[in-house]
Amino acid sequence: MLTGVVKEIKPKENRVAMTPAGVEQMVSHGHSVLVEGGAGDGSGFSDEDYVRAGGKICSSAKEIYKKTK
Repeated sequence: MLTGVVKEIKPKENRVAMTPAGVEQMVSHGHSVLVEGGAGDGSGFSDEDYVRAGGKICSSAKEIYKKTK
Protein backbone atom coordinates (compact mmCIF):
# COMPACT_ATOMS: atom_id res chain seq x y z
CA MET A 1 0.00 0.00 0.00
CA LEU A 2 1.19 3.52 -0.77
CA THR A 3 0.31 6.12 1.87
CA GLY A 4 0.79 9.89 1.81
CA VAL A 5 1.30 12.25 4.74
CA VAL A 6 0.69 15.91 3.91
CA LYS A 7 1.09 19.14 5.90
CA GLU A 8 -1.89 20.43 7.82
CA ILE A 9 -3.19 23.60 6.15
CA LYS A 10 -5.52 24.82 8.90
CA PRO A 11 -4.06 27.89 10.69
CA LYS A 12 -2.42 27.16 14.07
CA GLU A 13 -2.79 23.40 13.55
CA ASN A 14 0.46 21.65 14.46
CA ARG A 15 -0.57 18.02 14.47
CA VAL A 16 0.64 15.62 11.82
CA ALA A 17 -1.28 12.62 10.50
CA MET A 18 1.58 10.16 11.07
CA THR A 19 4.67 10.28 13.25
CA PRO A 20 8.02 8.83 12.20
CA ALA A 21 7.24 5.83 14.45
CA GLY A 22 4.07 5.26 12.45
CA VAL A 23 6.01 5.47 9.21
CA GLU A 24 8.49 2.94 10.55
CA GLN A 25 5.65 0.55 11.40
CA MET A 26 4.08 0.92 7.97
CA VAL A 27 7.40 0.36 6.20
CA SER A 28 8.18 -2.67 8.39
CA HIS A 29 4.96 -4.24 7.10
CA GLY A 30 5.94 -3.67 3.48
CA HIS A 31 4.11 -0.41 2.79
CA SER A 32 5.53 2.75 1.21
CA VAL A 33 5.02 6.17 2.81
CA LEU A 34 5.39 9.51 1.05
CA VAL A 35 5.76 12.52 3.36
CA GLU A 36 5.40 16.15 2.31
CA GLY A 37 8.50 18.10 3.28
CA GLY A 38 7.91 19.96 6.54
CA ALA A 39 4.78 17.97 7.44
CA GLY A 40 6.06 17.20 10.92
CA ASP A 41 7.67 20.55 11.71
CA GLY A 42 4.85 21.76 13.97
CA SER A 43 5.00 18.54 15.97
CA GLY A 44 8.78 18.52 16.33
CA PHE A 45 9.55 15.93 13.65
CA SER A 46 12.10 16.75 10.95
CA ASP A 47 12.15 15.47 7.39
CA GLU A 48 15.26 13.52 8.36
CA ASP A 49 13.27 11.76 11.12
CA TYR A 50 10.84 10.55 8.46
CA VAL A 51 13.63 9.47 6.12
CA ARG A 52 15.33 7.49 8.92
CA ALA A 53 11.98 5.79 9.54
CA GLY A 54 11.84 4.73 5.88
CA GLY A 55 9.61 7.43 4.41
CA LYS A 56 10.28 9.31 1.20
CA ILE A 57 10.09 13.11 1.27
CA CYS A 58 8.10 14.82 -1.49
CA SER A 59 8.16 18.51 -2.30
CA SER A 60 4.40 19.14 -2.20
CA ALA A 61 1.01 17.70 -1.42
CA LYS A 62 0.27 17.87 -5.14
CA GLU A 63 3.20 15.55 -5.83
CA ILE A 64 1.93 13.07 -3.23
CA TYR A 65 -1.64 13.14 -4.57
CA LYS A 66 -0.32 12.56 -8.08
CA LYS A 67 1.75 9.55 -7.00
CA THR A 68 -1.00 7.97 -4.89
CA LYS A 69 -3.69 8.09 -7.59
